[in-house]
Amino acid sequence: MLADRVGAGGLRSGRLLAAALIGISVAWGDVGAAGEIVAAPMDARPITSFLPGSGDTRFGAFEFLGGLELSSSERLFGAWSSIRLTDDGRKFIGVLDTGHWLTGSIKRDPSGRLAGLDDVTIAPMLDAAGRSSAPKRTVDAESLALRGDEAFVGFEQVHRVTGYSPLSTIETARPFLRALPLPFPAGRLRGNGGIETLAVASQDGPLKGGLVAIAEKSVDSDGNLFAGILDGPLKGGFRVVPHDGFDVTDGDFLPDGDMLLLERRFTIATGVAMRLRRIEAASLKPGAVVDGEIILEANGSAEIDNMEGLDTFVAADGSTHVILVSDDNHSILQRTVMLEFRLVD
Repeated sequence: MLADRVGAGGLRSGRLLAAALIGISVAWGDVGAAGEIVAAPMDARPITSFLPGSGDTRFGAFEFLGGLELSSSERLFGAWSSIRLTDDGRKFIGVLDTGHWLTGSIKRDPSGRLAGLDDVTIAPMLDAAGRSSAPKRTVDAESLALRGDEAFVGFEQVHRVTGYSPLSTIETARPFLRALPLPFPAGRLRGNGGIETLAVASQDGPLKGGLVAIAEKSVDSDGNLFAGILDGPLKGGFRVVPHDGFDVTDGDFLPDGDMLLLERRFTIATGVAMRLRRIEAASLKPGAVVDGEIILEANGSAEIDNMEGLDTFVAADGSTHVILVSDDNHSILQRTVMLEFRLVD
């Protein structure tokens, strides 16, 4: 099936022109690095149409269900890098690239559509000694995966995957594993292009619950992205074929074992874009070079921003839902948006 391409025209607004310009975004560095757990009251503006001015709800393999534009009076809120859903999609845990945990609940309206976030808290990540003060370059959290009572976080700049526990009190959790060995050369990872995706495979599949990592934009001599299965019976490195200047920013496993990747691109000529790519489960194995079908693509004409986080969950009716979030880089030129789709194809 060919992917539907949303919004063949240019950008929706000037702020999207800056959505991936790291150099001009107002990044906050060490803000709040030594802070305590704080409440973040949320304001949410509904997004009722993925493509403004259009009544279409079907995009590629997905049906758009709604979204939110999020903001908070708490200045630590923003820079949202990854999201993982818990409690059948009713709660979430996220990481901010300022080295913070973000937790809360998802509110829905009577029709079941996204309505807001409740009980949102932000807490600094702690080191093994329980300290929270650290330079930004050492706590640049970009990816997150949950397995049992453990959370695994991928950091870039100082590239590593660190394990935290217990998940039940993640705001005060300490590392039980400082750096999980990587099946690809950490020294080849780019400072701002390291492990952007962490996902846990199904226990019932061939990877037996293995933790999978994929780099954002760090490539081998053939131009393929570094990736690997970090543990489990099929531990080892593989590669992912990049396309068209898109960078991999997050991913998760679908119920059938296939992997869904979120990808993002920014160029001066074309502006901001995102897409979803599906990688077949059977192709994920050590030594493989994997590729996949594009099943959704959108540009700045749609309600997107700097899309960085993705997670999936199975709804009560058995359908697979996908939640996406954006990273505003703590910039007044960007937005934090949360979008929800239903996989229908």
